[in-house]
Amino acid sequence: MTSAESNGNYPGKGAGAPVGVAILGKGTVGTEVLRLLGEFSNNLEQRIGGPIEVRGVAVSNVEKHKDAPEVQGLLLTDDAHSLVERDDVDVVVEVIGGIDYPRELVLKALRAGKSVVTANKALVAAHGSELADAANEAGVDLYYEAAVAAAIPVVGMLRRSLAGDQVQRIAGIVNGTTNFILDAMATTGASYEDALAEATRLGYAEADPTADVEGHDAASKAAILASMGFHTRVTFDDVYCEGISSITAEDIAAAKKANQTIKLLAICERLFNEDGSTRAVNARVHPTLVPNDHPLASVDQSYNAIFVEAEAAGRLMFYGNGAGGAPTASAVLGDLVGAARNKIHGGRAPAENPYANYDVVGFDEVETRYHVNMTVNDRVGVLADLAHQFADSDVSLAAVRQEESGDEAHLIVVTHKAREKDLREIVDRLAKHEDVRSVNSVLRLHD
Repeated sequence: MTSAESNGNYPGKGAGAPVGVAILGKGTVGTEVLRLLGEFSNNLEQRIGGPIEVRGVAVSNVEKHKDAPEVQGLLLTDDAHSLVERDDVDVVVEVIGGIDYPRELVLKALRAGKSVVTANKALVAAHGSELADAANEAGVDLYYEAAVAAAIPVVGMLRRSLAGDQVQRIAGIVNGTTNFILDAMATTGASYEDALAEATRLGYAEADPTADVEGHDAASKAAILASMGFHTRVTFDDVYCEGISSITAEDIAAAKKANQTIKLLAICERLFNEDGSTRAVNARVHPTLVPNDHPLASVDQSYNAIFVEAEAAGRLMFYGNGAGGAPTASAVLGDLVGAARNKIHGGRAPAENPYANYDVVGFDEVETRYHVNMTVNDRVGVLADLAHQFADSDVSLAAVRQEESGDEAHLIVVTHKAREKDLREIVDRLAKHEDVRSVNSVLRLHD
């Protein structure tokens, strides 16, 4: 039991009392948060039971922001540490981004007894356990709905709505940039490079798109979802991560022939023992072939969708804008209302509870299915020989398709489920086989 919990309760300030808020950061999201706070101030006061009063806004460059209409009449400072330490600040909203500097500020706020609302997925994925421990010790709230899929209320769903259920699996499209690129490749026939250029032109991709296209952004979100869903602390480093930069127009065309579409999925799932008990959990991000009749296949443009399977609730899907200033600010304000209400009326929001503490296993131990596209010599016996390679590793084939072209053939092999480690070893051996001219692509299938 923490020192805060030993007090027995968390008394509030009382109805009508103001809630002092510090805003750290004034980028796209911070600007929208300030705008909505001004626009909805009366409604928010009624929902909370007291007014929200912005004590200050911390920015790196005061001169750059001093004339912005949303900060007129507010303290604008480049000293975020002093702002966080103010006695009249009850809740700190962190929308800076990055990890090390925000971590310092958030820990300082929590240890000083201030609740924190953050939209920082990288911070939560890397240091979520440390932040949760600090919040519990101080008896304050740590909210981060906006850290996963912006306005889509998946964190609150896992924290509250499914708190009495057992989540079995979470699979979703949690990065709008990569979904836009893959959708553009599928619908227009564009190359990866052209689709990325269009995403950049429209503002979906950053000038440096690495975090998106290499899957790092989605991996941070997968770590958060797995931690919440399985009551086990999962960090960014626990998540297998593979991006979309190697996906080609040929891969897209092959998916269409198989009545499937390629999506970058974040997948978090339980692994079971023979008696049905949970053996471990796994989280991963990689391009995945999704059947066209699955709900995730129809998620287009920059939208996000998260598919949750729970033992009692069954299958649930959450869909919407997963990024952008206004949707993210909406999620931040939803968390702010909850934190401010608790400051006034007392009590705390449901906290992180990693009681299950399951082993987090690497991707090698997970069972997957492969879709392998190879170019091989077109001679009698090649197909039988390559099929024998799979059989030697006890991997059975679900389907084989061959297309001849001169003295070579394109061979598509679809496997049944097998350990990822075994499948990868087979593909490595095939790539060295004398009759395999090239392994063109290897994609995993979504069941």
